[in-house]
Amino acid sequence: MRAVVCDRLGDPSVLKIEERPIPAIGPSDVLIKVGAASVNFPDVLMLTAGYQHKPELPFVPGMEGAGTIESVGVEVAGWRPGDRVIFGVRPGAFAEYVKVVGDGNLMRLPGGWSDAEGSAFRVGAQTAYHSLVHRATLRKGEVLLVHGAAGGVGMAAVQLGKHLGAHVIATGGDDARLAVVRAQGADEVVNYRTSDFVAAVKEITSGKGADVIYDPVGGEVLEKSMRAAAYGARLLVVGFTSGGPSRLMSNHVLIKGLSILGVRAGETLRRQPELGQNYDELPRLAALGVMRPHVSHRFPMERAADAFRALIDRKVVGKAVIEMDA
Repeated sequence: MRAVVCDRLGDPSVLKIEERPIPAIGPSDVLIKVGAASVNFPDVLMLTAGYQHKPELPFVPGMEGAGTIESVGVEVAGWRPGDRVIFGVRPGAFAEYVKVVGDGNLMRLPGGWSDAEGSAFRVGAQTAYHSLVHRATLRKGEVLLVHGAAGGVGMAAVQLGKHLGAHVIATGGDDARLAVVRAQGADEVVNYRTSDFVAAVKEITSGKGADVIYDPVGGEVLEKSMRAAAYGARLLVVGFTSGGPSRLMSNHVLIKGLSILGVRAGETLRRQPELGQNYDELPRLAALGVMRPHVSHRFPMERAADAFRALIDRKVVGKAVIEMDA
């Protein structure tokens, strides 16, 4: 089988295609013929050992994908060859075949979804669900401010927040990309390059501010967000796509009674596996069309580096995917 391989650290140019044996499965494993796999920001960080999880070289990148089950181990119940599935791995998705250990990292591909759409669902949906439901307990009628809303995890938060009954304000740096975000459910969109999002949020909320702030961007965006927060707001620290962490002013935290909540959906599930049953809601939401991914870019395996660059250059709206048979 062919696989995209990183055998040395660096920029996306280090990626190459290699022939590798199809993985052998054990009694509790599932072998999947991959149709598509999506690119996430942690994949970019792993190329330079900049992510919390640092796989040993050489490794196959990719955290999520979709495809068709090829074979199942004798101890695996409820799945059979031919089933179309969404899967998660840590990492290894950018290959023609993937071995998934156990069935806890599988869900059925909703009817009418392409492999490309399915491949872009898991990371964004789990992050948004863990953030808004587990961590922030977002309530109907609250104001949700979503930064980086044109990205995969941001757009999933917009979609889920709207489904949960929040008034959703989305920010981004490009009007065309924000138009897509509005079409995905945002009530208001704010271009932070041409407007002061703090002033915009204050105006929209009649001076109150946002009740929940979802921030995968970090840096100055999170620092300014404290001024856009309502009293008692919950600030979700989802990531640092701006390039680095923030310096938060403790006086704002104190005076406004803020809660700063770190979000690591995957790590939380590994440390608290009992929460896994809560993710059983995701297939139902997917079947309803909630958090259905928007895929703006599709690349063949040979152009995997271009998929990474599109994400780095902020050209992607929603998700970029690599299609194995393209």
